[in-house]
Amino acid sequence: MARSRVELFEQIRRDWRAEGSSIRDLAGRHHVHRRTVRQAMASAVPPPRKAYPPRPRPAIDRYAGLIDGWLLADREVPRKQRHTARRVWQRLVAEHGAVLAEVTVSRYVARRRQTVRLSAASVKVLDGPQVVAAHERAMGKYAEILVLDHYLEVLRYKPGALPGATALAQAKAAGAFTSVHQRYWDAARRAHGDPAGTRALIEVLLAHRTLPAGALLTAMTRAIDSGVADYQAVLIDARRQAARQVAPVIPIGALARYDRPAPTLGAYDQLLTGGTR
Repeated sequence: MARSRVELFEQIRRDWRAEGSSIRDLAGRHHVHRRTVRQAMASAVPPPRKAYPPRPRPAIDRYAGLIDGWLLADREVPRKQRHTARRVWQRLVAEHGAVLAEVTVSRYVARRRQTVRLSAASVKVLDGPQVVAAHERAMGKYAEILVLDHYLEVLRYKPGALPGATALAQAKAAGAFTSVHQRYWDAARRAHGDPAGTRALIEVLLAHRTLPAGALLTAMTRAIDSGVADYQAVLIDARRQAARQVAPVIPIGALARYDRPAPTLGAYDQLLTGGTR
């Protein structure tokens, strides 16, 4: 289970007093920045997180209360009578002379309409009826559940942070980061060096968002066996395999029951020409 910052500081201080280790050694052992080690040596209580002031929204803030009132009133009316984001923007412009971009209003309405559902095992964020985000819920005290996929964009620019990342350790424990991933990572680092090899792995992990996992695992295995560690070759191979998984073809005869005769205008022509009925 992941450690809290209080437990981390306690362990750093214990190792420092018992072994007299240097700041550099302690930082490497606990996979933290040297600044964190200095903070732990200075005090057993972690410093509070830096508070950032809310970013001003000069365009929308003056109308926020008005929009919130409309959205709250919408809860009492049928769904089809509620304000859409476009209708909110139109009312602001027509009734209050607002000078706002429609996209600004749409983003504000979307944030205000998002709701959170808590269950025993998960947290879900909804935009109307659609689930836009879901995350496993932490069960233990001070526990952290980190999803490696959430950090890939940052790790792409800081690949050196991946080997010691808690999210990677949790992905391995959960089985999301398999032995095939590890073998490909090792092969890529041998071929291209640590930074470039780790970036290659990250590109493959990002591809899990759009390609089937089985296709990627097979492509990585082929790359390892062939000695080609280029991630682009892995992605091309995975796309080729995914393209083979096509939907079954429905026989044309099965659609015959939907055939209808083509419409004619004969009766209408008789009306125009005064013909007999």
